[in-house]
Amino acid sequence: MENNNAHNTTLTAPVIHSENFLEHWQGHRRLTRKVIEAFPEKELYSFSIGGMRPFSELAMELIKIARPGIEGVVSGKWENLDDMPTPKTKKEILELWDQVTEQIDTLWPQIAPARFQEKDLAFGMYENNIYGTLLYFTDNEIHHRGQGYVYLRALGITPPPFWERE
Repeated sequence: MENNNAHNTTLTAPVIHSENFLEHWQGHRRLTRKVIEAFPEKELYSFSIGGMRPFSELAMELIKIARPGIEGVVSGKWENLDDMPTPKTKKEILELWDQVTEQIDTLWPQIAPARFQEKDLAFGMYENNIYGTLLYFTDNEIHHRGQGYVYLRALGITPPPFWERE
């Protein structure tokens, strides 16, 4: 019988490096920003299908998770999810989006490599390894961006190609 010790091997290199993880997340954020930009102002705040929230509210959910989320990832201190009101204009949402993007870029280098493997209770509610929490942030964004794609198509607007994350 062959002895396969693959399961007992110590991991010496990450599956993905921290910088690549950040680039992946920020690539999705750049694409979501393009989706926000594609919306006409009125429809950003009012259009919905099947009882789903308007895209302005979906974009704000992503902001409200990412802003305190990156702080919690770095510090282990999880503030409550932001309850900030939705800005009144698309320009203001985009400015807020850009502020959060800059905050992520600024704080990311402060994440100790071992921190990604630590379990934490994000926002006092969601226990997971930090890398799992970060994957959730990205998965949630992809989910809501998909809703935005449906809205844009229903409005007769071609959304940005999903693979263009520059």
